Amino acid sequence: MTDIHKDLKQLGTATPLPASPDDAVLERVANPQAGTPYCVRFTAPEFTSLCPMTGQPDFAHLVIDYVPGQWLVESKSLKLYLGAFRNHGAFHEDCTVSIGRRLVELLAPEWLRIGGYWYPRGGIPIDVFYQTGPAPQTVWVPDQGVPTYRGRG
Repeated sequence: MTDIHKDLKQLGTATPLPASPDDAVLERVANPQAGTPYCVRFTAPEFTSLCPMTGQPDFAHLVIDYVPGQWLVESKSLKLYLGAFRNHGAFHEDCTVSIGRRLVELLAPEWLRIGGYWYPRGGIPIDVFYQTGPAPQTVWVPDQGVPTYRGRG
């Protein structure tokens, strides 16, 4: 491990899935390219949570884009954090916005957006979008590439 990895507790060790998002530990590492504007994308096409009313599973395709400042999110900790929603009851809007806000709090990025593309429940898909402001003009930020839900049409 290099110096930027010395404070990580989860990477390289067997780490159980946290019982809840509140119990999850998100970790960060220093950005070795700080001062260079670029975009980082994480895609979680099999995100799951529970409906807080029925306990039934909800499924989403999440796309997280951010322009880092001094910090990068450590990807294993992000995977464990997202997995912690598996047994967590919350509405689509709450899950999506909470993830975005927690990452902003941890990383203080130059910019962040998250798209939560939720699969239909009760016949209606719900897509939820959160971002911290306008996308930076100096960074290429590609379209998230997730089409609007069209069913079998």
